[in-house]
Amino acid sequence: MENTQQLSPKFFACSESRELGKKIAEAYGEKLGKSTKTQFSDGEFQVSYEETIRGRRVFIIGSTMPNSDNLMELLLMLDAAKRASARHITAVVPYFGWARQDRKDKPRVPIAAKMVAKMIQTAGATRLITMDLHADQIQGFFEIPVDHLFASTIFLPYIKSLNLENVTVASPDMGGSKRAYAYSKFLKSEVVICYKQRKKANVISHMQVIGDVKDRHVIIVDDMVDTAGTLTKAANLMMEEGAKSVCAIATHAILSGEAIKKIEESKLESLIVTDTIPKKHPSSKIKIVTCATLFADVMKKVQKNTSISNQFLM
Repeated sequence: MENTQQLSPKFFACSESRELGKKIAEAYGEKLGKSTKTQFSDGEFQVSYEETIRGRRVFIIGSTMPNSDNLMELLLMLDAAKRASARHITAVVPYFGWARQDRKDKPRVPIAAKMVAKMIQTAGATRLITMDLHADQIQGFFEIPVDHLFASTIFLPYIKSLNLENVTVASPDMGGSKRAYAYSKFLKSEVVICYKQRKKANVISHMQVIGDVKDRHVIIVDDMVDTAGTLTKAANLMMEEGAKSVCAIATHAILSGEAIKKIEESKLESLIVTDTIPKKHPSSKIKIVTCATLFADVMKKVQKNTSISNQFLM
């Protein structure tokens, strides 16, 4: 009998993450497995693996950005793998959607991040690999191993390659200050923070910069860009206060609504993002760096049961 411990892993991707899935599989040295998604006329759909996965370690790649079909497809893929007798089922979720609802910030609201974590586990995941969660504590919502990767592993070498002098790292809000300080420690730079007040979600009523940006090259760091309202307002404000240039790095490019238009019309020089979410609206200011190699390297270590600690720059 063939020893199942020696079988190579299988790679599959949800439909919206198929392009990234192919890159990850290629970086690993494998091909993306065959799976299908059958759509019913009422919007319901069914997924199916078109090759055996019995006894294998299965990596299922799928970001869970809205709409909710992306999350539902991942859950169905996990359930199908469990029922097909996969040995280990690793959910690879480059962008963990619904993460902004990680606590009760007012009465009678859900903690969606916790609910999604439970759904992923119940569906059959035995491990999760993700990157730049909106809140680090979401790892604790899972009762399975979580490998939480940081896009800084990709972004920091890119920033250093720009050879900028007088660099200042900026956080677009108080919540991102920890991330900004981590980047500044590596770059040996100063830090500024934007203090903002909101009227409601995605609507800013007031913003001010805490710190000096005059004659500095400012790099704004964030985990995601949604409507780009905060990002562009911060960039414009910093240029008004004397910054030489402002660029931004953000792991997850959601770019909803008029985000592209805001970026194009702002004083933001460039926005560097990863490919955790497929980019559907091109912009000359947006540069994409792939996260495929980082995920593939971690997957190899997971398969070989070796340490992944050297993957973290911060």
